[in-house]
Amino acid sequence: MRTRVPRLLRVAVGLAGLALFGSGILGCASTQPRHLIDLTYSFGDDTIVWPANKPFTWEKTAWGPTAEGYWYTSAMFSTSEHGGTHLDAPIHFGENRRSVDQIPVEDLMAPAVVLDVRTACRTNPDYELSVDDLTTWEARYGRIPAGAMVFMLTGWGAKWPDRSAYLGSATSDNPRTLHFPGFSARAAEYLVTQRAIRGVGIDTASIDSGRSQDFLVHRVVNGANAYGLENVAALDQLPAVGATVMALPMKIKGGTGAPVRIVGLVP
Repeated sequence: MRTRVPRLLRVAVGLAGLALFGSGILGCASTQPRHLIDLTYSFGDDTIVWPANKPFTWEKTAWGPTAEGYWYTSAMFSTSEHGGTHLDAPIHFGENRRSVDQIPVEDLMAPAVVLDVRTACRTNPDYELSVDDLTTWEARYGRIPAGAMVFMLTGWGAKWPDRSAYLGSATSDNPRTLHFPGFSARAAEYLVTQRAIRGVGIDTASIDSGRSQDFLVHRVVNGANAYGLENVAALDQLPAVGATVMALPMKIKGGTGAPVRIVGLVP
């Protein structure tokens, strides 16, 4: 959802952006956003989680007027770390790498790079983003800046929350039967070694393609102490370049992942 930024908030974000720009964190991103885009799915009964993981549950524990006459509500929830819109911490597939709570807060704000490969994904549900896709993007928009968050726009968000369609399988509880696009291992290696990115994000259930059984993209990205953002919503509303993204996960001590609220700041 696109929301116009109030003038006072725009000024505050702009001042913060100037400070970050001076430190090199924002790179090519704008410091005067006009719109905020919520890149996050709500958690609910239809939230998609990874096969074999427990679903999201939410239970009211108190709801309504109290005996004393005032309104009071409370609830409990339970969820996998790796369901819905979430962050994969480096420790997820990287031994001795950062857990969610160890990711520096400055690493959770980055210039956004969006590679639109929807056309390729329409004809090949197992499509993997290639190094050629990256260099073609750079030929048009310029070098991917260090510290960027690189998103792969596949168009899979149109299938949410239909679990079978989104995971590409009539037996979606079996991880060996899934079909959806992801990054290639070579592209991931290029991004972490040649472009020093902060992380990668995608509008599917995994940064690896659905057919992957070795999760090599996770291993490359997390091994470089970079993180992944999965099940990103409304990714088609971000421009190819120029936006800034903030991804703020629940700060779980030792967490391998966490639900995350992702916001795009668009000039």
